[in-house]
Amino acid sequence: MKDLMGMMKQAKAMQEKMQDLQQELAEVEATGQSGGGLVSVTLKGQGELAALAIDGSLVNPDEKDMLEDLIVAAHADARRKLDQQIQEKTQSLTAGLQLPAGLKLPF
Repeated sequence: MKDLMGMMKQAKAMQEKMQDLQQELAEVEATGQSGGGLVSVTLKGQGELAALAIDGSLVNPDEKDMLEDLIVAAHADARRKLDQQIQEKTQSLTAGLQLPAGLKLPF
């Protein structure tokens, strides 16, 4: 019975930490760049686009395809950085919890 009570306490602690983690992750932002900083994209915690900045020198109708490619590259860079920040925050908040092997957080 002691093990069951310990598991219940651990589950409650994990639930509280997960709520804190979700709140923190919603506030995380990452900015990615491409074209040597000519295009930058800022993403919020859930991957939504928060900001897009394009250097005026790129606004040329003849270079539309290049601009589109730079935006996609900046978005990919920001997403990679955002995923890394989320992983780091998840690991720091779940440190010390005895989670089952193979459990990936956040869900």
